[in-house]
Amino acid sequence: VLYKESVGTGTPTPVTPEMQRVKRNQEICSSVLYKENIGKATPTPVTPEMERVKRNQEIISSVLYKENVGKVTPTPITPEMERVKRNQEIISSVLYKENVGQATPTPVTPEMERVKRNQEQISSVAYREGLGKATPSPVTPEMERVKRNQEQISSVLYKEHMAKGTPTPLTPEMERAKRNQENISSV
Repeated sequence: VLYKESVGTGTPTPVTPEMQRVKRNQEICSSVLYKENIGKATPTPVTPEMERVKRNQEIISSVLYKENVGKVTPTPITPEMERVKRNQEIISSVLYKENVGQATPTPVTPEMERVKRNQEQISSVAYREGLGKATPSPVTPEMERVKRNQEQISSVLYKEHMAKGTPTPLTPEMERAKRNQENISSV
């Protein structure tokens, strides 16, 4: 509580009605005594809306909301209600595969076979099984260049063995490209 030490002399400000109001509000908020010294209040008549809200609050906050349920008017079960009920049973139940009726088989198309093969290759570790003989291709200078680039990209060693570079002036086109790259890479 040393923050009040070494406080110099200040300029006193007059106590305004606004400052008094704020001080009273802070006392009310921060004190347990906010119910003391309550003056006279003007009673408001109990309206039907207030009674309805009070009943609803009792129903919501009480476990007794099912007690004393009066007579209800039954509504006819519509086809839409039956459809929703069936859908809810299907969604909420593990039994959605039971009582499956007959289905119409679809012909297996070449496209379906191709997709199935691709899925097996993607989802299986066995995608390298059954490899046939391959024809070796000669290692071209282009392939060597690509391999070196891949090693540089995937390795932390890409900064080793760097020679001194010649600085180039920063042109407006380079600045524009840099700003575009920052916009693309930042979210």
